[in-house]
Amino acid sequence: MHDIGMAIWFGGSLMGAVGLNGASSKVSDRRERTRVANAGWDRWTPVNLAGIAMHLVGATGLLMANKGRVARQRGVGSSSMLKLALTTAALAATAYSRKLGATLEQAGEVPAEGGVKPGEDTPAEVAKAQRQLRVMQWVVPGATGALVAVTSLHGEQQRPTEVLGGVLSGVFSR
Repeated sequence: MHDIGMAIWFGGSLMGAVGLNGASSKVSDRRERTRVANAGWDRWTPVNLAGIAMHLVGATGLLMANKGRVARQRGVGSSSMLKLALTTAALAATAYSRKLGATLEQAGEVPAEGGVKPGEDTPAEVAKAQRQLRVMQWVVPGATGALVAVTSLHGEQQRPTEVLGGVLSGVFSR
């Protein structure tokens, strides 16, 4: 659950930034570009929420199953705290991105260069939300990608030689 949920969250956010938001600029009617991008994100949101929920349930299960290692094995507690911080950042970035997307949805059809790229004639409130989303579209895959990397580190820390060495190091450092 942990890894599949993470794959959904990371992969969907990256595809949205590269594919969906990028492709919206190809819609011929400039007034439909944000609507088309929003329609895609609206379809993705329930899948993304399910992926995030799966990841959180899986992460909680892994933490409970490995609480002894987290407490005793050198380095595991630190990397677990890093995972928590990255998860919190990714959740906040995802929620804020969704809030900005709602601003675009409420605006309806407005002229724009793309889903996250305002034009000169884009209303100010919509343009502001688009500029913020243009940054946030990279924050979510950045944070979730970093989570994938830290998860790999956790996998390495579970090797028997790492567990033994980390536990012994932790015992002797006290």
